[in-house]
Amino acid sequence: MFGGIVETVGLVKQAEDVQGNLQLTIAPKTPFTDGVIGESVAVNGVCLTVIAFTEQDFCVTAVPETLRLTNLSILQEGAHVNLERALRLSDRIGGHYVQGHVDCSVAIKDMTTVADNTLLVTFSYPAEYSNLLVKKGYITIDGMSITLVDVAIDTFTVTFIPHTRLATIVQYYQPRTQVNVEFDILGKYISNYLNGGAGKTYVTPFS
Repeated sequence: MFGGIVETVGLVKQAEDVQGNLQLTIAPKTPFTDGVIGESVAVNGVCLTVIAFTEQDFCVTAVPETLRLTNLSILQEGAHVNLERALRLSDRIGGHYVQGHVDCSVAIKDMTTVADNTLLVTFSYPAEYSNLLVKKGYITIDGMSITLVDVAIDTFTVTFIPHTRLATIVQYYQPRTQVNVEFDILGKYISNYLNGGAGKTYVTPFS
């Protein structure tokens, strides 16, 4: 479980195909000096298990299903990623409960810089998820807990304050950049309940 508050940005030192899986070696800008093998780290919002660790970097493996749903499949050496380690029970939750289970990867449709260097960004997304979004509700973008500004049937808009732009990979965003999205777990449970369960998590308002 994570809180959607990025700890640091990481540099991908190596991205290697290992029998169909993607093995990543990542060097955090602020080193994880107390990291351990087996712990969970959110990489661009994807919960991954640390399989090797030094004070300078760590290794994780992404399986084919993860690569299918996320932007990890396009990571190359030299790319930057958002990093957050799992919450402790004593931690403040500055964002919202984030599982690290990405639902899909979506594209930036439009970007505009508004007052005080704040970035207004519109994303395109599959309409099948539209009932999981509400104005002023939560969404997780590349591991960042963000408040939704506006929601339409196939687009949503958020703002990134200057601090977030500097402290995360938002500084590298451009139109058509692919980002990982995790919808609020509460909305997914409610949708599943209203749809009668059976794993049919997502229903459109017009079903």
